[in-house]
Amino acid sequence: MVSAEGEQLGIMPTQQALETARTQELDLVEVAPEAQPPVCRIMDFGKYKYTQARRLKEARKKQTTIQVKEVKMGPKTERHDFDFKLKHVRRFLEEGHKAKVTVRFKGREMAHTELGWKMLQKMVEAVQDIAVTENNPRMEGRMLHIMLSPKAQH
Repeated sequence: MVSAEGEQLGIMPTQQALETARTQELDLVEVAPEAQPPVCRIMDFGKYKYTQARRLKEARKKQTTIQVKEVKMGPKTERHDFDFKLKHVRRFLEEGHKAKVTVRFKGREMAHTELGWKMLQKMVEAVQDIAVTENNPRMEGRMLHIMLSPKAQH
């Protein structure tokens, strides 16, 4: 058994341990039930649960969530618009988010999917200093997309 201050009190019967805890107006908590003999500790259990909850809340505050931000464009997107979208992708990556770049084809544009492939390749080359590709460009229906993630992650 361990006291509230952390000092060893040795092996004692359960009834005696409970009496010791009651005289100090604290709780007797089983810390390691698998141990031989089981290890118990005298503590204020309400205060212990409160500090655990506070610690978990602090840990949740400090963790960052990574979001997937998407940028969509067509295969005939002009240079200025492409640069504008590129600026957005760079900002997303610098903020630590993943970026999904999608090229969507409408109507007869499906006959020239190579334009979309070239556009994605140009995007990857433009951000290769701060990003890595998670997968190769993939065609799903009328959409061609690639996932980029910040280099610091890997």
